[in-house]
This record gives sequence, C-alpha cells and structure tokens, in this order.
Amino acid sequence: MPLIDNLKNEFSFIKGNYAVLVGSWILIDFAMELPATYYALYVLQLGATETIIGMIGLFSFLALASMQFPGGYLADKFGRKWLISSMTFGVALCYIFYAIAPSWHFILIGAVLMSLFNSTYQPALMAMIADSLPPERRGMGFGIIMLITSASTTPGPIFAGLLYNWFGLEQGMRIGYSIVVVLFLIAAFLRLLRLEETMASTQKPSLSELLRSYPIAMKESFGVWKKVPRSMFYLFLSTAFIMFGIASVNLYFVVYAVEELLIDKAIWPFILTALPVTMIVLSIPIGKIVDKINRKLPILAAYVIFGFSMWLFVEGDLPRLFVSLVLVGAGQVMIGSAFSALQTDLTPKEQRGKVNGFTNFANYIVMALGSLTGGILYEHFSPQLPFLLAMVLIVPSFILTLVLVHEPERREQ
Repeated sequence: MPLIDNLKNEFSFIKGNYAVLVGSWILIDFAMELPATYYALYVLQLGATETIIGMIGLFSFLALASMQFPGGYLADKFGRKWLISSMTFGVALCYIFYAIAPSWHFILIGAVLMSLFNSTYQPALMAMIADSLPPERRGMGFGIIMLITSASTTPGPIFAGLLYNWFGLEQGMRIGYSIVVVLFLIAAFLRLLRLEETMASTQKPSLSELLRSYPIAMKESFGVWKKVPRSMFYLFLSTAFIMFGIASVNLYFVVYAVEELLIDKAIWPFILTALPVTMIVLSIPIGKIVDKINRKLPILAAYVIFGFSMWLFVEGDLPRLFVSLVLVGAGQVMIGSAFSALQTDLTPKEQRGKVNGFTNFANYIVMALGSLTGGILYEHFSPQLPFLLAMVLIVPSFILTLVLVHEPERREQ
C-alpha cells in the first residue's frame, strides 16, 4: 500500500545505533522524570532551604562542566560506545544516594558524582546520534528523540503522584529513586550489548591516558572554534543566555506552584503532564518543518514562546499554569530539534565531540551560576525575580540568533 510504503520510507533511518539509543533513552527519561516531579520539595523536607537547593544545583552543574572537555576529546579519540555504556552504569549507582538520603548532604554527594559520570559521556552520546542520522533526516531524527522520550516521561509525574498519595512525600521519593536505579541499569546493559562503534579509527583507552588527556582536550576544545563556522559560535553564545535563565527557575517551578500559587501537591503531577503531552503532539510536525523549511526560525519562535510562558507562570492560576507548561513543551521541541540539527549541519564529523564538549562545559558553568542566583533571588528577595530574570535574558539570545547565526549553504555529513 502506498501509505505504508511512504511511512516505511519516512522512518527508514530508525535502525541500528539510533534505535538502541532511543530505546534506552525511553527507560532513562521515564526514570529521571519520576522523582523529578517532587525533587525540590523532597530536598526541602530533608532539611535544605531554597538557597541550598540552588547550591546543590551549582555544584552539580560545575561537576557536569568539569568533564566536558575530556568527554568530547575522548569521544573523538577513543570512540563513542565505551564512554556511553560504562558511564551509564556509573550514573545508575549514583542514584542510590538519593534513595537512602537521611539529609540533603547525601543528595549533594549523589548529584556531584552523577554529574561527573553524566558529563563524561554526554558529548559521545550526542556525537553518536549525529553520526547515525543522514543530513536530510536530522530534524526528524532529533524530533523523534524528543517525541519518544516525551512519551516515556508522560507517565512519570502520574506515577510520582500515585507514590505520593500512597506513601507520602519522603517514602514515595525513596521508592521512586529505587526504581530509577533499576531502569538505569537496564539501559546500561542495553547500550553495552547492542551499540556499535561509529568511529573508524579509535585507540584503546587507559587510565594514564585519561589523566593526560585533560590539558590536551581543553586546548583542542578551545581551538575547535577555528575549524567551524562563526555561526556555530554565535549559536552557542545565544543559548548561553537562555541556559542561565532556565537554570535560575528550573528547580523552583513546583515550589512556586505549591507555596505561592497554593496548588495542591496531588494536583501538580497532572498539570505537569501537559508538558510531555505537548512535546509528543508537536515533535514530528516540528521535526519535518526543521528539515523541509528552516532550522533558524523555530529557534527564534522558541525564545518568544519561553518568554510568554514565564509570564503566564508567574501570574498563574490553574488554567494559566496549564497553558504555561504547554508553551514550555512547544518551545522545548522547537529549540531541541532545530538547535541540534543546525549544530550538526555546521560541525564537521571529526569535530563534533569537541564542539559538544566545549558548548556543554560553558553552558553548565552558566547554569551553575544561574542555579545559585535563582536560589538566592527566590529565598532572599522575591519568588518572582528568577522568572523575571529568565524573561529578560531572552532578549540578547533572540538578537544574536536573528542577526549573527546563518544556516550553511552545504550541510556537513
């Protein structure tokens, strides 16, 4: 049948490494979203304050930043597979600290260790996805990742709400984090057994080489900007402003909703579900727009949508909160699909690990400062200030992208 043949042709790129990464990502995304629903309230119950939550975010993002240079360098030199599979095991074990935490100090330890493992393999993960997608399907490819991972996260808040109703906040969160450990281990075994290396020439890693690689990796990651178009640098710079704003509010959505807007804790998971449902609905259509029409316009549209969504959340009641999270979901799909596709278009294959490493490093430093800033503003000045700051920072991001970022005439393979 023509329709079936067209669908097979449209989605023929979903195979091999790409299919394995999507499958494991489903497990990981559901696992992470399950306890994330009440994360900030859980840490507050363990004795923290809003500023301490921001401080945990600060150290977590600094740890994420610390391994981005060697992560990108190692991904290009030693290959993608061993980094992705081994570090996923490490992340799984770190969540044990969250499950058994008697105080917020254990959350801090788990967050830092998890971030170290995560940061080491993130450049390899994004590089392997880019390696596995044909140029004409990159928008669809990254859009489908957002679609499938959004579908896996949709039940996350609902399950978190059920655990809260059955066991209370603290015990429900401990059970949730135990589930996270199990699902991460399954994903790690799947990646270990099914992924195939995409680099043609790689070296066997050793501990001494890992230690020696840091200064070399840092030098090469800074030097990579001489080997990629200027538009790639301006694209990175524009997102740095957005990342600061997102980090300043990200941990405080649930706290603001419950404490300032007086939303019932049991209702919050159902409101939060609007975000992944929106991403499910829009992922494939926006992915096709990114492939067929333009990469840059969806990024600009996402910036405007994010600003409006922050205003709605601050002025929120129940309907406005719902609309705000729908807009956040739409913005995430737009910027996720278009940014990843445009970055891949602009970056040669042999430089992608280092570009991912540098951009991740810088963004995590920015997000570390944003997280701490948001916590201080929320606790000591006004709960609305972090959200207003996020809105203001959209302006330079929009201008930089509009004026200085240009799509390439020829997309990198």
